[in-house]
Amino acid sequence: MPFDHDLDRTELRALVAEIAADAARWRPLVRHTAAERTFEQLRRDQHVDIWVISWTNGSDTGFHDHDLSRGAVAVVEGEVIEERLVLGGRPRELRHRAGDVFDFDASHVHRMRQVRAGPAVSIHAYSPPLWRMGTYAVESDGTLRRESISYAEELRPVQALA
Repeated sequence: MPFDHDLDRTELRALVAEIAADAARWRPLVRHTAAERTFEQLRRDQHVDIWVISWTNGSDTGFHDHDLSRGAVAVVEGEVIEERLVLGGRPRELRHRAGDVFDFDASHVHRMRQVRAGPAVSIHAYSPPLWRMGTYAVESDGTLRRESISYAEELRPVQALA
């Protein structure tokens, strides 16, 4: 299924839903460990980047963006929490359960985490493929600090500067 163009959000939602419905494609990449979230690349080409992420209790990406890439996520097992930054208030919390699909544009800043006792698994697709991401920390004075990282680095909460 090669693509001849970068996918829009609707196409990404359809793609992750299609993959989620075919456990034989993603199940071999599920890797639950007691200590951390794991991520395995299912596919990467010039137009799309697809990952299988296995979540354990306490997994937390910290707030981040996907630089130039829009994305979609299908939760295939368990539940993950997405938090979206809100100016002047607490982050908006959205719970995504097995069977849910959601998407976002390239400017979207969010945090993903898992807090249930049981594991979770999600399928993530990005287009154009990820190259860089931004991670965020809220400083003690309330200002936001962004650091750029490679797509291959593990996302985790960034500590604010003292």
